Amino acid sequence: MRIAFLACPTTVPGSPIRRADAHEHDQMMDALLPAFVAAGDRLDVVSWDDPAPDWAQYDAAFIGTTWDYQHRYADFLVALAAIEAKTRLYNPLGLVTWNGDKRYLLDLEAQGVRLIPTVWADRATPEVVAAAFNRFGCDSMVAKRQVGAGAEGQHRLKRGEAVPDMPEPMMLQPFMPAIVAEGEYSFVFIGGMFSHALLKVAATGDYRIQSIYGGVEHAVEPSPADLAAAQATLAACKTEPLYARVDMVRGADGGLCLMELELVEPFLYPLQGPNLGPLFHQALKARLG
Repeated sequence: MRIAFLACPTTVPGSPIRRADAHEHDQMMDALLPAFVAAGDRLDVVSWDDPAPDWAQYDAAFIGTTWDYQHRYADFLVALAAIEAKTRLYNPLGLVTWNGDKRYLLDLEAQGVRLIPTVWADRATPEVVAAAFNRFGCDSMVAKRQVGAGAEGQHRLKRGEAVPDMPEPMMLQPFMPAIVAEGEYSFVFIGGMFSHALLKVAATGDYRIQSIYGGVEHAVEPSPADLAAAQATLAACKTEPLYARVDMVRGADGGLCLMELELVEPFLYPLQGPNLGPLFHQALKARLG
């Protein structure tokens, strides 16, 4: 097999504009490459917006560290469509298009997946924010972009404080105390099979769990109930993804609530899943027949 690992100008090695967290790209390659090399297969890192590649020379392309897509979302979808016209794309464009806008959560909620209460706003004006505070009966909320990633453009809002300008469509949710008290759980699935789980903890004084903000993570053995909640989320997908990361936080009653079902370009935390490389290679090979 010859496979393209889709990256972006801020994650490809040697780029002068590499992101501060581009070491996570390197961790992914360190985990995946040995399994491909051992099988006599190739894994090439290619930027998704590179016009040069002949995508037909690849048996498949999978979306790896395309961590700028939210800034050029329309161009990203056009590029993926061009790639999928020449080779297999994972996850497929249909799943990416559905999952790229966080309103996909409404579909999962309709199938019984437990979400954090959410107000969807085309524009999060001060009036809309005030109404959301009243609806939730809370004094702290988080505002996230409906098309966004990595907590970019995200705000923690407190009742009575000035509302920042938020020009993009947003989703408003009550702040979940467990995100600070316990952390955020991630469950990684490859080919529909559970791979590993981890707990991500924010730096002191912050609530964002990404490494670029000082967050740290460690592997955990999930309880049967917690794993079942993650598996139920994945089962609600109409199409089984090749790879998925289910991000969840604990509610006041002790059960997990879905924060995100990451199907576009999730970091799969290979340091907490030492078998990720072989699992991914085997699952991809099975998909390609």
